[in-house]
Amino acid sequence: MALVPRGAQTTAVAGHDVVLHYGDAGLEYHALRHGALLLDRSERGRGMAEGAKARETLTGLVTNDVLGLNPGDGQHAVALTAKGKVIADVRLFSLAPDRIWIDIAPRCAQAWWDMIRKYVNPRLAKVRSEAEAWRHLTIAGPESRAVVAKVTGLALEVLEAVPAEGIREVAVPRALRVARSSEIGVEAWDLWVPAADAADLRTRAIAAGAQGGGLVAWEIARVEHGRPEFGLDMDDTTIPQEANLDEWHAISYTKGCYTGQETVARVHFRGHVNRHVRGLRFDAASPMPPGTVLRDAEGNDVGDVRSSVLSPRLGPIAPGMVRREVAVGAVLVAHAADGAQCPVLVHALPFGAH
Repeated sequence: MALVPRGAQTTAVAGHDVVLHYGDAGLEYHALRHGALLLDRSERGRGMAEGAKARETLTGLVTNDVLGLNPGDGQHAVALTAKGKVIADVRLFSLAPDRIWIDIAPRCAQAWWDMIRKYVNPRLAKVRSEAEAWRHLTIAGPESRAVVAKVTGLALEVLEAVPAEGIREVAVPRALRVARSSEIGVEAWDLWVPAADAADLRTRAIAAGAQGGGLVAWEIARVEHGRPEFGLDMDDTTIPQEANLDEWHAISYTKGCYTGQETVARVHFRGHVNRHVRGLRFDAASPMPPGTVLRDAEGNDVGDVRSSVLSPRLGPIAPGMVRREVAVGAVLVAHAADGAQCPVLVHALPFGAH
């Protein structure tokens, strides 16, 4: 459960209350771009895999090479069905050769744990949820590193040396796990903190210069950067390459076997996907809602809108799943369920330098 201070506007994500904003999402977006924004992202799943076979067990379940992680390293990966469709989107962090910290997108956390219960032999590796014991806070923005240094005690030069998706553990003055995130195109840090310490850390982060914020500002930055979100931009009908997961370094083509590998390898070595995620810019005052049909000049259905946001910098934008033959620069027409229509420009991702 996330911390929900008074005055917050909230929504439900995967059964969890999540802060949308504290009254001014534009101000929060400005803090993310120019200062430091603090978010509670505890709607995400989290867990630990332990044991001598932990890395071997996980690498057989996901698209990336967990065996190749050195302590302190992390990676993006997805778990697939036998037919190569995405069922869970995770980040995996090596704390030690026999300890892997797991961060799970909220709308697929249940599917992840269902898979673990089905396929993981507890005598070989112990993989357990830590959702109740730990909270997930994120500090993002060009000033985020200075705030993280103040609340964790880690020196700025230590934080500067952490690679993208790298993780560090802090024992004193309190237990923390700190990872550098590449999710949104600006510097961002994930902090996992014991549940009993989360409120105090939030207070200290704000005292150190961070502004409290919510999901609206984060989602705008995520869409601008082209990061796909499970349950919004991809789901269990999506092949990894359709969601551009190659570009997110979420797939290894040199590791051993894993569930769904045949489909992924066939696409990579012998063919191509017939659709993929591209950026959309709308010639309208607001973006079309998710699910809006996209049609070409001949009236053919060529895709649909996924996440939709109103960017202070770019106006109405969204990722869309569009046919492969639709080129960047093409103009489509969005047809909403209520009959509304507007022109749409197909755009490369990410949407632009930040």
